[in-house]
Amino acid sequence: MILACKDVSKAFGIDTILEKVTFNLEEKEKAAVVGVNGAGKTTLFKIITGETSKDGGEIYIKKNAEIGYLKQNAVIEGEKTIYEETVSVFEKIIEDERTLREMETEMAGLSGAELEKHMQEYSALQHSFEERDGYSYKSRTRGVLKGLGFTQEEFDKPVCRLSGGQKTRVYLGKLLLAKPDVLFLDEPTNHLDIESISWLEDYLRGYQGAVLIISHDRYFMDRIVTKTIEIENKKSVVYEGNYTFYAKQKAVNREIQIKQYEDQQKEIKRQEEVIKTLRAFNREKSIKRAESREKMLDKIERIEKPENLPEKMRLTLTPRITSGNDVLYAENLSKSYPGKKLFEGVNLDIKRKDKVAIIGPNGVGKSTLFKMLLGREKSDGGNMRFGTNVNIGYYDQEQQDFDERKTVFQEISDTYPTLTGGEIRNMLASFVFEGDDVFKPISALSGGEKGRLMLAKIMLGKANLLMLDEPTNHLDMFSKEILEDAINRYEGTVIYISHDRYFINRTAEKVLELTPSGIIQYLGNYDYYIEKKTAKEKEEQLFGSAQPKNEEHGAPSSLKLDWQSQKEQQAKERKHKNRILKIEKEIEEAENAVSELEKRLLEPSVATDAYAAQQIYEEKTALEEKLEMLMIEWEEAQE
Repeated sequence: MILACKDVSKAFGIDTILEKVTFNLEEKEKAAVVGVNGAGKTTLFKIITGETSKDGGEIYIKKNAEIGYLKQNAVIEGEKTIYEETVSVFEKIIEDERTLREMETEMAGLSGAELEKHMQEYSALQHSFEERDGYSYKSRTRGVLKGLGFTQEEFDKPVCRLSGGQKTRVYLGKLLLAKPDVLFLDEPTNHLDIESISWLEDYLRGYQGAVLIISHDRYFMDRIVTKTIEIENKKSVVYEGNYTFYAKQKAVNREIQIKQYEDQQKEIKRQEEVIKTLRAFNREKSIKRAESREKMLDKIERIEKPENLPEKMRLTLTPRITSGNDVLYAENLSKSYPGKKLFEGVNLDIKRKDKVAIIGPNGVGKSTLFKMLLGREKSDGGNMRFGTNVNIGYYDQEQQDFDERKTVFQEISDTYPTLTGGEIRNMLASFVFEGDDVFKPISALSGGEKGRLMLAKIMLGKANLLMLDEPTNHLDMFSKEILEDAINRYEGTVIYISHDRYFINRTAEKVLELTPSGIIQYLGNYDYYIEKKTAKEKEEQLFGSAQPKNEEHGAPSSLKLDWQSQKEQQAKERKHKNRILKIEKEIEEAENAVSELEKRLLEPSVATDAYAAQQIYEEKTALEEKLEMLMIEWEEAQE
């Protein structure tokens, strides 16, 4: 064991933040701390690392264990370049390397006993240098910087000229190279694109020290951690598994808690009634018995009532106006700025009800492409058009247009004055604004609540095409799940930019990877994208391949397809999906018909009529044969 917390408590004034938080961390173990915004996760990190004092409890850290702590938005200042700042982690190794070079120069002019003495000193220092991987520190530094998204050309850029996010990445790079025994990482995936996050996952999985993570990136946690520590209602609960295991087990535990609480409340109420009755008898013995029961009742350890979680959205959200089947068509879009080409040859063909995720590395032009589609940025070339009755709703977590003085209800009613109070309440309830929540001032809402309110405003309008730019940024877990449910139940079309792979996995039916040479399309969710991309990279390693342009995966062939072929292939895919849906409908109808015939065979009038029973039995047999053929056809279609 390298770290243990027992009954750790912390309060700021009258506000208790943490109360009896207990968990441990083994050497090389990877764990996550989760909880809603404001639960005290960062405070816990600060207490363990000694930045903030605790009010109670004990913290054990293994003797001589080195700790590395990445704070949210941690930055480095100074005149050094990115490479110089990062490689400074190896100051002692660099100093020893310099000493070795100096000794080599000195030994060139020595001989005899003096040379032998220097040779021994040199050998001892060289051995120590090798044990600390001294010969690889430069390549390790370059590898970490590239993994975190810095290009070779950026290595010589002064740290003082970097953005806040870039400075945080440099800080993270130094921590990883320093290899402390325990790494505390508070939102390490902030400011990283998908490729860099994937690299960090691989790095941390192979990391020889222990790692404790705070993150809103559920996919990231699923791939790294084997233990999840939840902070809820100031206390901690430990789950021996990744985020998905935690989410499922928490739901089970919650049901058990609710049942235990309800059973205890019933027993308390029963005892109180008995005490009341005994006191009503107004006799000495009955009063003593009542007092005895009261003492027993006072000693009962009360089970805390689990907080009522808002119900998840169950409404199917239908746009007020239905668009045509062809929603968006674009051909050969390109964009460049002086001295920098973003992309060229971008083709799009979006159909009604498509759920599309646009991904790609930072700086490739995803948001610029969005602005071009929205008419806020001009394209250097190509053309695009929207289909019939397409109305766009644009969602940007960073640019919410709210009057902070209004309540949630007023914001909607003022925007849509023709809606009734009931209609407004129903829509707000679908985004988990219920009861008195609708009268909350917007200034009092959390980031996640504001995000939900913005989405409600968009969906109440005429929008049937939602364009969402990083919609999960700054949302807590619960708000992300609500947004996912909203998109999955939305009957319009959705195109979004996101680096949240868990979110993409749950909502996307197509993944479009934007590259400088065009778009590569994958007909599936994020896991499907990774599967096909990995297979393609292996194929390229074996046979070599040029950069594909607007390639489509999920088709019978993974070879490059021209634009017209892509459209034809998409039509085939839709036809194939419709065929599967048709078969499934026929299977359902056949199963229902067989069930009805089975019921008829049990009717007294049929049971006593041999001819009628035979007719029904033959009809049932024929249907069962048809059902068997349909199942075979369905399996073949799935293959």
